Amino acid sequence: MTLTPARPTAPPAADTWPGLTLVPSGTRNVVAAPVARALFTAAVKRLDVTVHIGDGGPALGRGGPEMTVHRPDEMFARIGRDGLIGFGEAFLTGAWDAPDLAGFLTVLAERMATLVPEPLQKLRKLVSLRPPSKHRPTEDNSQDNIAHHYDLSNELFALFLDPTMSYSSGLFEPGLRAPLDLAEAQERKIERLLDCTGVTAGSRVLEIGTGWGELAIRAARRGAHVTSITLSVEQQQLARDRVTAAGFSDQVSVELRDYRTLGQSPEQFDAVVSVEMIEAVGAEFWPSYFSTIDQVLAPGGRVGIQAITMPHDRMLATQGSYTWINKYIFPGGFLPSVDAIEDVTRTHTSLRVTDRLSFGKHYAETLRQWDDSFMGAVEKVHALGFDETFVRMWHFYLEYSRAGFASGYLDVAQLILTRPEEQS
Repeated sequence: MTLTPARPTAPPAADTWPGLTLVPSGTRNVVAAPVARALFTAAVKRLDVTVHIGDGGPALGRGGPEMTVHRPDEMFARIGRDGLIGFGEAFLTGAWDAPDLAGFLTVLAERMATLVPEPLQKLRKLVSLRPPSKHRPTEDNSQDNIAHHYDLSNELFALFLDPTMSYSSGLFEPGLRAPLDLAEAQERKIERLLDCTGVTAGSRVLEIGTGWGELAIRAARRGAHVTSITLSVEQQQLARDRVTAAGFSDQVSVELRDYRTLGQSPEQFDAVVSVEMIEAVGAEFWPSYFSTIDQVLAPGGRVGIQAITMPHDRMLATQGSYTWINKYIFPGGFLPSVDAIEDVTRTHTSLRVTDRLSFGKHYAETLRQWDDSFMGAVEKVHALGFDETFVRMWHFYLEYSRAGFASGYLDVAQLILTRPEEQS
């Protein structure tokens, strides 16, 4: 799906988007922009895409999903200064467009590791932007990081999420068989995680990362008692309302609380579940995160983590870098590999991964449906006070993410952790 019109109706507002109002210039750009153009052109020639440089300009690439660069000087100036962040920003300003954005980005994601020549990859650490210190996911910073995204507007999320208000990958029928009902896929995802962690009547359940309360409600429906923690004020309010409406206020507590404070309480839980929250923890805090879970898990308990993951070599190559997603969508976020999770838990806890289900293609379908719903509700998005640059940003975010899963560059998995010596 593309945007209509192809370019924003107005330039980014200076007060809302200060980093987008000026095209990079200066002495450094005299060198950086031509280098960016040369690298981009060389990469595109090897890809199954069709790229038009300038309206009506010659086509580059081997044929495939199309991209049109409306303002080449701007795009290459942004890439020259800020790399992939600049590439994404050039989309936000309308410097380039793609009718099939996910299709085009999927081709790039499939070749992500080799788009830049190998000799230049060694310079990555020297030229990559570093995350701002205020984005480091410490206890002091984490609530601001979470608020940047999750406190935007409950009404905004309701425009594109299914009725369960689940903001994570659904689990569709095996083989992605039609009909692809997203609400059913979300219910299947949650119920599987509760099954695998043994949640039944009387279970004491800790949920790290409430979302909008669907998992807590379903656990309570089984007869469990749930403590759910979140750092999002907006999510806490709506989750509490949904819990009350479902009739489970006496079984579910939704607390505004950082996971690091859990170890200060002697309370233990039979099951600890966390759906796509580890991505916000930050690599330096993974030991603390899993150690805390280990500390509050009762003997014989089980842990269920749904995590977005990336290959271990790519995780190592990108660790410590600052990305477009960090800047605009998830400050402080970083994706683990399954190898990293296994290493951290082996080194710092008594927990071990004993079951794993990967379903990355299901996330690509989930994101496709989210983007279709979001783009179908653009007028309502504007009515909530969000401008056209925001719409382009979210369209790019959803399709960029979809491309990651469609290409296999990203995956999502449900990981079950137990203490093996307790299970024998």
